[in-house]
Amino acid sequence: MKTYKIQVFFFILLNVSLLCQAQNKVNTAVVKITGEVSGALTIDESMLQEFRQVQVVRKDKEGNSHQYSGVLLFDLLEKAAVKSGAGLKSKNLNKYVLVEAGDGYQVVFALSELDENYSGNRIILADKIDGKAFFVEEGPFRIIVQNDKKPARCVRQVTAIKVRVAD
Repeated sequence: MKTYKIQVFFFILLNVSLLCQAQNKVNTAVVKITGEVSGALTIDESMLQEFRQVQVVRKDKEGNSHQYSGVLLFDLLEKAAVKSGAGLKSKNLNKYVLVEAGDGYQVVFALSELDENYSGNRIILADKIDGKAFFVEEGPFRIIVQNDKKPARCVRQVTAIKVRVAD
């Protein structure tokens, strides 16, 4: 009986330790914006709060609506000095954004679909769902695409955003 209690104690201690490590990992997570930008950016949770916050409502797989809070991906790219707005024409229309997740998942967006001058679809880098931070397996950052019919381009655990030029 004594051995069993010691094993349970160490099991609990191990799980608490792993939980603390996971929480620390979430608190130090960043998203790097690189590629065809004039100024590479590294975004953490506190820096994300410095941008204009927007909300997007999107349904989950079960059809329940959730409010996601974050920053327009377009605004982050502008901060990294990507040509957009009036400058997004001719040779800049062949640029695209590659979003990468911690598990290797990747999604591509045309740069023009992120620009409000070209598209009304709100695409955000979110850090909250219904006013709360994401669970570890979901975040800390997610790309949320407001008007896509399927959630395939809503990326969990975003780690990198790369601006590239099509060949």
